[in-house]
Amino acid sequence: MKTRVFLADDHAVLRAGLRMLIDAQPDMEVVGEAADGDEAIEKVKEVRPDIVLLDLAMPHHGLPAVGPIRQALPATRILVLTMHDDPAYLKPVVEAGGSGFIVKTAADSELLTAIRVVAEGRIFINLSVHARVRQAPKPGGEDSMATSFRQLSKREQEVLVLVAQGCTNQEIAGRLKLDIKTIEACLADLMEKLRLHNRGDLLSFFRTL
Repeated sequence: MKTRVFLADDHAVLRAGLRMLIDAQPDMEVVGEAADGDEAIEKVKEVRPDIVLLDLAMPHHGLPAVGPIRQALPATRILVLTMHDDPAYLKPVVEAGGSGFIVKTAADSELLTAIRVVAEGRIFINLSVHARVRQAPKPGGEDSMATSFRQLSKREQEVLVLVAQGCTNQEIAGRLKLDIKTIEACLADLMEKLRLHNRGDLLSFFRTL
């Protein structure tokens, strides 16, 4: 069965390119499009896709469309597209219930990977390699927090996002298809790397991004 994808972006040319890319894959298909958030909310309810690919800055409720879509269709996953390569833009996506965050400049292959990962119920986060290897600033400031997040591995970022969504260790293990001991070890590594002591500290760290 193919993964059914809905495209929500105000740029018709970008939507056309995404449709061609996605429809060319044997395991996915585009089932609808919208040019703004309000239109996306209405059409998504009709076609009930597996994945909504949503432009963060789209007119008429881009990001605010995430909540209503998730409320109407809890099983539908939302992968947010953005021009902004900054962890600060990830926080509202996670808080709204989004399952993924990818920069529009990412390679086509990475976008397809993101769709497949999110379709499995996992979290996908894309920040450019350039952003991840910026020189770390002095500790203590907000920029230091963002840089620390970029320097986490992809798995560590996934685990942190799921902690921020309120998932238990068992739920995280299920979402990421890993055993509980691997999650516990990842959390321990996360706290050591970020110099934090417990889940409450991880939540506070995430909220400062």
